[in-house]
Formats: sequence, structure tokens, C-alpha cells
Amino acid sequence: MLNFLAASLPSDFFGRIGYILQNYGTSMLKGAGTTLIIAIIGTFIGCIIGFIVGIVVTIPVGPHDSVFKKVILKIVKIILKIYVEVFRGTPMMVQAMFIYYGAMLLFNINMGWWTAAFFIVSINTGAYMAETVRGGFLSVPIGQTEGAKAIGMTHFQTMINVIMPQALRNIMPQIGNNLIINIKDTCVLSCIGVVELFFTSKSVAGTYYTYFEVFTVTMVMYLIMTLFFSYLLRFIERKMDGPKNYQMVDEPKSGYDIKTTDTLAYTSGTLTDPRKLEGEK
Repeated sequence: MLNFLAASLPSDFFGRIGYILQNYGTSMLKGAGTTLIIAIIGTFIGCIIGFIVGIVVTIPVGPHDSVFKKVILKIVKIILKIYVEVFRGTPMMVQAMFIYYGAMLLFNINMGWWTAAFFIVSINTGAYMAETVRGGFLSVPIGQTEGAKAIGMTHFQTMINVIMPQALRNIMPQIGNNLIINIKDTCVLSCIGVVELFFTSKSVAGTYYTYFEVFTVTMVMYLIMTLFFSYLLRFIERKMDGPKNYQMVDEPKSGYDIKTTDTLAYTSGTLTDPRKLEGEK
């Protein structure tokens, strides 16, 4: 049977690639779609986990706090630190097999491969994002936190309304980097039967023993996905930065437009009083 299948293949390299794309291109595209779904959703949930962990581990403990609060926070921070160190210090493939088969053996939980894939990628990404978020929070000047506390904000309100919007831009490149990593690393989930691009490619290659041809196609597909999201995320970063120069208008369209006389020095802008405009009318 294998000899018959091999004999039906074209003899040249590009002919075999064309044959594979013609007969199995749809299956490989479905596998690529599964890869993207797992990577995008897993990265999104992982970012949420990272932000929550980052907020919790940065909760300050003051000298006037109760002993109960100090003890609870200490225990929670130790647990979160263990979580971060364990999932950053072990390979995702090992984590996948440990969680998937461990849940079945210890708790009699038979995860579907979709559930297992989302769960594993999310908690793995969350561990990396927790440290990224913590670093992003620390990159914001301390004066921002002190100012928020001075007007009566709680730690949670300060983080959500003041620190996080500023830290988000600083950590945006790392969020994109985690997404690119997850697109590539979902291939390790084939060890628990997740039918993504690598799993599909391996099945096709094993049918015809055309590993070089099949994985040439697979490599190009991974490259297209990662390059697309790389450029997309860079575009989002540029949009978050805003324009490099804010041009001041010569004639204000409303009473609140900024006006300046020097196009090179934008530090001397003035605001026109709306009441003055009404008087001129």
C-alpha cells in the first residue's frame, strides 16, 4: 500500500509540494486555523491572568495594616510566586502532559483537547505575563502612584485607572512576542492529540514519507502567520504612540482649540476664551 502511494507521487520536489497542497492543503489550512485560535485566545486569557497576578503581587503592605491582611497577602504572594516560577521553569510540552494525564488520573477529569489546549496555553502565558506586567508597573514613575493615592484612590483603582494604561504601552511588545511564541509553540500540544498544524503535517508526512516536502510547506505557513501578526502588532504600537508632532492651529475652530505663533516651539500655546469669541461675533 505504501509503495502504491509513493508511486503515485510526482518525482520532482515542487511537483510533490503541488500534490500535497492539492490533496491536503485544506486539512493543513484547518490545522493552521486551529493553531491561530488556540494562540490568540490563550494569549488573551494569559494576559488577563498576568494583569491580575501583577496587581496582586504589587499590593503594598503598610505598617498600620492588620496582621490578618499581612498574613493573607504573604500566603497569596508565595502561591503566585510558585505558580510563576514553575510554569516559567518547565517546558510547555511537559506541562501539557502533566496536566492532561494528571487531571485524568488524579481527578478523573477527561479534558477535551480544545479545553486542554486553551487551559495549558493560558496558564503558561499568564506566568510569563505576570513578570512582564510587574516590570511594566515598576516602569511607571512612582509619582503617578503617589498622586493617585493622594486623591484617595485605592491600590486597585490606582492600578486600573492610572498605572495600567501607561504600563500597557510599555509591555505591548512583550504581549506581541508572547503571541508569536504561542503560534509556534502550539505544536507541542500534538503530544496530547490536539489537531493543529504540526499534528496535521506529521500525519500527512507519515502517509507518504515526504517529510521534507510537507514540512517545507508547514514552515512557510508558520512564517506567514508570525510575520502577519508581527506587522499587525507593530502597527498597533505605532497607533498607541500617537503622532510624533502635534501641529497647532492658526485659527481656532472652537473656543478650546490651541493656538501658537511659533511652529517650531510648541511650548507656548494659548487657549482662546469662548466668551471672547462670542463677543467678537
